[in-house]
Amino acid sequence: MKPKYLTEEAIDAFIKSALKEDIGDGDHSTLSAVPKDAVESAKMIFKDQGVIAGIEMAKRIFLTLDPDMEIKCFANEGDSLNYGDIVMTIKGNAQAILMAERLALNCAQRMSGIASHTHRVVNLIKNSKTKILDTRKTTPNFRLMEKWAVFLGGGRNHRFGLYDMVMLKDNHIDYAGGIEKAVSDTKQYLSENNKSLRIEVETRNLDEVKQALAAKVDVIMLDNMDIATMKEAVRIVGGQCETEASGGITESNVAEVAETGVDFISLGALTHSSLSKDISLKAV
Repeated sequence: MKPKYLTEEAIDAFIKSALKEDIGDGDHSTLSAVPKDAVESAKMIFKDQGVIAGIEMAKRIFLTLDPDMEIKCFANEGDSLNYGDIVMTIKGNAQAILMAERLALNCAQRMSGIASHTHRVVNLIKNSKTKILDTRKTTPNFRLMEKWAVFLGGGRNHRFGLYDMVMLKDNHIDYAGGIEKAVSDTKQYLSENNKSLRIEVETRNLDEVKQALAAKVDVIMLDNMDIATMKEAVRIVGGQCETEASGGITESNVAEVAETGVDFISLGALTHSSLSKDISLKAV
């Protein structure tokens, strides 16, 4: 099952915008050198090791420029691949192949890097009940693909944007005048605007954890807390709401954080620090 944000409209809008950015008034290298009626073939090759993601996106990009493109896939989204594995073969209009090539590869390379990183982190805590979340620390106008890649790598998506969940962070709380007032005002706002959104509150210490718990929120974020404090926070919450650990979490300490009993661990690094995988397209 795909995440709800992966609508046909959203994907098509991204492809249209990205192709416009890349092609502009024409791919003059291709238009000048390659006959417009030429039909050619190519293969997409994984030149790395890791999890492949972005296969469906690549297919849609090629089909956007040539709806009659013949595409045969040799891997599924989320598969673990090795150097030299063939991802797909394509046959169709040669100009369309060349115009779509870089966008298709850029998406697949970036998405595969994120999916591989996510898969690695998820495996580090596979024996716990804790789930790995992404964040909004994404590339502007590329969030759709980056969160999709986290999903394909075995992680879960946090809120997609500012509109689908309330997250009262430290600055919100400081500006509002404290947790109690921030949450109270938020609940009133949601009621007045007929919105049903989950409320998460960021906490920096155990006193704030107790305040958030008393305010009856859906999720309490434990921000930049040490392991001992996190364990005590989870004990205080006692399952009355969900808990999320965030801040300063890496592959070296994620398992220890999961052992505190938190429900979720969010890592901005999944989307802002993953290295792209090497994927190429070669004429055959």
